[in-house]
Amino acid sequence: MQAIIDLFSYTFINHAFMAALLSSIICGVLGTYIVSKRMVFISGGITHASFGGIGMAFYFGMPPFLGATLFAMISALGIEWISKKGNVRNDSSIGILWSLGMAIGIIFVYITPGFTPNLMSYLFGSILTVSASELWVMAVLAAFVVIFFSVFYRPILFFAFDEGFAKSQKAPVNFLNYTMILLIALGIVMNIKVAGIILVMSMLTLPQNTANLFSNNFKRIIIYSIVISFVGTMAGLAGSFWLGIPTGAAIIFTLSFIFFLAKLIKMVYERRNRQSNEQITDSVNG
Repeated sequence: MQAIIDLFSYTFINHAFMAALLSSIICGVLGTYIVSKRMVFISGGITHASFGGIGMAFYFGMPPFLGATLFAMISALGIEWISKKGNVRNDSSIGILWSLGMAIGIIFVYITPGFTPNLMSYLFGSILTVSASELWVMAVLAAFVVIFFSVFYRPILFFAFDEGFAKSQKAPVNFLNYTMILLIALGIVMNIKVAGIILVMSMLTLPQNTANLFSNNFKRIIIYSIVISFVGTMAGLAGSFWLGIPTGAAIIFTLSFIFFLAKLIKMVYERRNRQSNEQITDSVNG
């Protein structure tokens, strides 16, 4: 126990702890919407397209996360515009921007003068390197997401499950559509440091699907997802520290383990309930 307490004497551990908490809030809320709306593939497209912004930022001497943010937002709006105005299927527009963003990123990284930058932290995450300024940005985004969902909870709930019903209830569908896609883009970029471009999509889906095993209530899934995400992130961080493995991969492995463990527990519970009901039925019929 003392060894764990001593860890928090390091600034980077405290930053990692806060990043895990803020990331869990952002991903817990936005991820529940993504899973309910069945737009996991869109989040994957935005995630990988943001790599183009990182590559361009290196080339032009800009902060990489500024480039990723701008590119992610443009890609998110581009996916919506191409799908609705360009007469292109949604999955096709995602695939186009997904591959285009990765290609642009690779090209600009390659032509950047000097040494090739280390991209491992962007591809696989490095929660231990989160800075104080990045924490402030994450805190602002987390606060905005919570407030936005609190104010527009019912319209978002309608829109997530049935867009036609949302329109019939006079919900601001276009406003919600573009605002949510931009928030998802920002949430993805803010979590690249935690899990990386390759793995961040799991942060937006694994805790939510785990929570969905035990509840179908939208609000409860959000709360459960935040708790599961935070526990999994901290457990993965501890595992990466003691085993000397990459933090992003350790976090996603832990979240995957929690999902499969929860799935197993639910299967055993349902089987016992089924057997118990069968025994009651047999005793009544007997």
